[in-house]
Amino acid sequence: MTARELRPDELPDAIDRALAGESILILPSDRDGAVTEAAPNVWAGHGRAPALILFTSGSTGTAKAVALSARALTTSARATERFLSGPGDWHLCLPVNHIAGFQVELRARLAGRAPVRAASARFTAQSFATEVGDLLERAGDRPTYTSIVPTQLHRILEDDRATAAAGRVSHILLGGAAISPSLLERAEAAGLAIVRTYGMSETAGGCVYDGVPFDGVEVTITEAGTIDLTGPVVADGYVEISADGTIAPIVSPDLTVDEAGRRTMHTSDLGRIDSGVLSVLGRADDIIVSGGTNVSPHALETGLLPSWQKAGIAEMLVTWVPDEEWGKRIVALVRLADGTGAGAENPRESAQRLNALDHGMTGQLLPQLVFPVAEIPHRSIGKPDRSAAARIAADLMTAGPNTHTGEQSVI
Repeated sequence: MTARELRPDELPDAIDRALAGESILILPSDRDGAVTEAAPNVWAGHGRAPALILFTSGSTGTAKAVALSARALTTSARATERFLSGPGDWHLCLPVNHIAGFQVELRARLAGRAPVRAASARFTAQSFATEVGDLLERAGDRPTYTSIVPTQLHRILEDDRATAAAGRVSHILLGGAAISPSLLERAEAAGLAIVRTYGMSETAGGCVYDGVPFDGVEVTITEAGTIDLTGPVVADGYVEISADGTIAPIVSPDLTVDEAGRRTMHTSDLGRIDSGVLSVLGRADDIIVSGGTNVSPHALETGLLPSWQKAGIAEMLVTWVPDEEWGKRIVALVRLADGTGAGAENPRESAQRLNALDHGMTGQLLPQLVFPVAEIPHRSIGKPDRSAAARIAADLMTAGPNTHTGEQSVI
């Protein structure tokens, strides 16, 4: 065997071979591609070949290929079992080309039963309810799990049947993107057993659950305020795949190994640790500089959304448009709770009304313009697509030049 594409039904057995060192699994760079199984001899690095190659989401630029060992993958999967209620039955509604979806396949394989897989690539609350019903019927006395992203949770909570189904799942892993406190409050009020996860491709998926790292995982905050993750779940490194299929390691300052062999992922995520519990504060490279002031989109979104939701806003994403005076003017894209993509107010009036609500964001630069959109732009795994959001905002700004104002709101 050199390399071949796998059918979806061949993946479980291929996982066994990859964990045993008999092959290398290569996930596609997009959800429409096929998983490829390659022979270990295509590995051009030192030591044992990795079990899995996958591509990052590319949220900060060009996607990078990450090499994960069998040890990193299984350590992560077993740690998840210990944190939850042991081996159980899984529901898969995430694309398998991302680590979150692949880990559901892996955990299910290690637990001895295939996951209940989504029948369609498009997630809906109705399909979720049906699939979870099948999961619960099959599981019997075994615990049940699913893994979703915040966008999916929004959809679930807007549908009574889906919410009721979700409330019967033993644990729901929620990650992949920033999670607003108001969304968690709604889930808790509905009786959902949410577990907040933090991690990435380079850490074999989530390695910090509800702010607490897995056993063996060390979380440190650098002088710059960013998060470093060290431990057995961290990837071997980044690789490149040549035209002839050869897989070779490449050096990157983002992934380092010390003299003792401990691997560390140096993230761009801002964080804080209080009494051993990690809070993720957004990404350093998402910071918007407006008029010389640093603005965290994540902080604005989490701070404003609870009050904005009471005014009919379901989701929001903070971005910017070019401005001669401020350099970048803060704006917000919003999805209305009634599902429409248009509002009666113009963007400036919407911003003024929403900014006047009791949100507690004293001293912050607030969105000066608010544009309703039919859908908040996301990448395939549910991460906010901030590059797309900026393009959309610029287009909407061009379409409505009279919305420009000479003042930047600070409340």
